[in-house]
Amino acid sequence: MTDTLGAHYLDNAATTPLRPSVLDIMTSVLAATYGNPSGAHRLARAANQVVDESRESVSAVLGAEPGQIVFTSGGTEADNLAITGAVEATGKRPVCSAIEHHAVLDPVVHHGGLTVGVGGDGRIDLDQLADVLRSHGTELAVVSIMAANNETGVIQPLAEVSALVRELAPDTLLHTDAVQALCWLDVASVTADYDLVSISAHKFGGPKGTGALVVRDRARSLVPLLKGGGQERGRRGGTHNVAGIAGMAVAATETAAQRASRVPEVAARRDRLADTICSSVDGVVETGVRSPGDRGHKTANICHLCFEGIASEALLFLLEKHDIMASAASSCSSGAMEPSHVLAAMGFDRDLAFGSLRLSLGYDTTDDDVETAIATIGPAVERLRQRERDGDRS
Repeated sequence: MTDTLGAHYLDNAATTPLRPSVLDIMTSVLAATYGNPSGAHRLARAANQVVDESRESVSAVLGAEPGQIVFTSGGTEADNLAITGAVEATGKRPVCSAIEHHAVLDPVVHHGGLTVGVGGDGRIDLDQLADVLRSHGTELAVVSIMAANNETGVIQPLAEVSALVRELAPDTLLHTDAVQALCWLDVASVTADYDLVSISAHKFGGPKGTGALVVRDRARSLVPLLKGGGQERGRRGGTHNVAGIAGMAVAATETAAQRASRVPEVAARRDRLADTICSSVDGVVETGVRSPGDRGHKTANICHLCFEGIASEALLFLLEKHDIMASAASSCSSGAMEPSHVLAAMGFDRDLAFGSLRLSLGYDTTDDDVETAIATIGPAVERLRQRERDGDRS
């Protein structure tokens, strides 16, 4: 998508543009449905009706019952509620993969949990998971494995994970962070056996600050993080964000309806982007593939590359000068740059990981966006390498 500021937006895994239909419904709700849905008068009842109807829409997309949907402030809260709520309900430990989003990884570590490694292709090591379950099965509160990775787009084998947990630790809850999955996978199908499922509206054309957690019957003893008003059947206190919830419901419904047609279109653009860059630029490694071009277990939208001999921050600066908006997979901590924990878990060399680039497409990405990126990235990488050869690190 080329936006009103002239940007070629290739950072949809970070957040997506608001769908026009979502803006319409949110504007309408903000203007006319301003009652507190916890109240008793007719304005409150009107707001509550919006929440109830939205709950039905979201539950249909996620393959859950309406009463199993807990509205949250986003994916981070939903993940924290799943992990911490399960730990506090059972007094036991959590488990997750080493490549989880920090919204899962950090609470797991905080609660003294265990992490399971991944292979070089970014998929969870099922043998290691089985060993953990055999050794600690009776000690575990919840196993959390994301549906699709936010950096590489690698889809995790949720069915195999579920089969292992149900066999070796049958009393343990299953959680999946499906925040990156809803646009690209039939979440209702792939998460059907999971007790807890997290989503976030702004990843599929909805508003920021709105999310949901599916809480199926096996997890009904989940302890709430936010206590207070008794909303969400006592599972999440706080006045509902009625407009945000309505917007999320519209975005989820529209996303699910368009998925079958949009996924092949986006995948074709992503493949052209990745194939062209990998064939025309030396010293580039595509992550999450078992062999060149094998993207069968990646979401359709993510092209994640590592370039030898450059720093991703410098590359992002040059791309932005050409109106290309992308992201890297490294973060700044205490003033020192550290490579992505995801790439480290996959066994990537530290220096190569510092040259990572994530180009993430969306439902409104155009051929022009892709062609502009193709025309720009190769020369930008070569320019940075030439600076390095010349000793110019400025």
